Amino acid sequence: MKTVVVVGGGITGLSTMYYLQKAVKARSLSVRLILIEGNEELGGKIRTVHDGPFKIEAGADSIVARKQNIQPFLKELNLEDQVVYNATGKSFIHTDGMLKGIPEDALFGIPMSLESLAKSDLVSAQGKVDALKDFYTKNETFTKNDSIGLFLESFLGKELVQKQISPVLSGVYSGKLNELTIAKTLPEMLGYKNEYGSIIRGLSENKQKYKSKGNKKFLSFKNGLSTLVERIEESLDMVEILKGVSVDKIGKNDEAYIISLANGETLETDFIVLSTPHTIAQKLLGDRELDEDFDGLINSSMISVYLGFNIPDSMLPKDGTGFIAGDNSDLICNACTWTSRKWEHTSENSQLLVRLFYKSSSPDYERLQSLTNQELISVALHDIKNSLSISGNPITSEVTKWHENMPNYHIKHPQIVQSLEVKISKNYPNVLLAGCSYNGVGIPDCIADGEKKAEEICLKL
Repeated sequence: MKTVVVVGGGITGLSTMYYLQKAVKARSLSVRLILIEGNEELGGKIRTVHDGPFKIEAGADSIVARKQNIQPFLKELNLEDQVVYNATGKSFIHTDGMLKGIPEDALFGIPMSLESLAKSDLVSAQGKVDALKDFYTKNETFTKNDSIGLFLESFLGKELVQKQISPVLSGVYSGKLNELTIAKTLPEMLGYKNEYGSIIRGLSENKQKYKSKGNKKFLSFKNGLSTLVERIEESLDMVEILKGVSVDKIGKNDEAYIISLANGETLETDFIVLSTPHTIAQKLLGDRELDEDFDGLINSSMISVYLGFNIPDSMLPKDGTGFIAGDNSDLICNACTWTSRKWEHTSENSQLLVRLFYKSSSPDYERLQSLTNQELISVALHDIKNSLSISGNPITSEVTKWHENMPNYHIKHPQIVQSLEVKISKNYPNVLLAGCSYNGVGIPDCIADGEKKAEEICLKL
């Protein structure tokens, strides 16, 4: 009997096991499946906290609805009746001491029409004129492995990118645009430029792709994102799940591998999927030949602060769902989601619930990192007062620190991942790297990566 061990019970590890079990059942294979998670609960960066009238997502808060693999996956899990979509509304950028709306007809701040560009309050008249060169300048040099920032600036102009696009995209991908690749952010923009001769025209021609579900771009579940984790766990009836057990080391034994656990036990296995942050995978393998590549992968950090108030969320600006702090903002936070407005299911009585983000890209981050939770709450309250003119003591709060745990897909990331996979395939046959450290930060990408890894293993069973 073959054995497959997945190390790491986040969404990638869970998805890998889900698809492995599905294949094993379909083919009536005799395979032992083991999932190991160091924490007491599965889910990784997905964790829903229930506090009084509030549902708080301490990690990821939603799933991108337009990804093609999501709806079939949720249908298989019988979760369709649990799905909720985000409330649509304006997003703002806080700049020059005030909130300015991001044009609604835009994708990550990129105009999807000439009208959207013309109506922007974030860009000057000259900046709008500069953006028009997108319609008459050809792409002759950029490939998918080039910088998304330089690509967008070359055709849409520096001002539009810096004032309207960069605050949004940098926030989503936790890095500076000039250090992020087209392939790992918005590869379709390169395709639109090459096919239609214009990024804006390409977006306009494909607008329906981004307007699905009545412009509801993100989804969650009535009882929070942890619903997905719980449902997958329930379905893994053939899988041995070890929680609260850490892996200390991975060693070779002829053609098999020996996994040493922190509790003193060992497991012999034929296949291993390392669905952990890359720093943990590096430690477990302990191979100097891999260290240079592993060291080249970069993580960012973030602090999340939720504040819940006993006041109605109608206190917020009309039709808004949150803001991003621009370069000219005097706020300390990088962004603020008006959670009770964007996600109605998170607040039973429509009481105000907001989430503020403090990222390692901010010059204040090092100081913030040393603060206590209560001190961080005070910083967040100050930002809320300065941005929304809302004062008062919160009735609930939740502080989460993700220290060096947010993958940053810089320019050399694809080459490093490819190099790692080649070396591991040669030196560690049947050991696979999986998860957001390598192949996509969003939940749909992690699920797809889990399915891919399961398929690779099934070909050898």
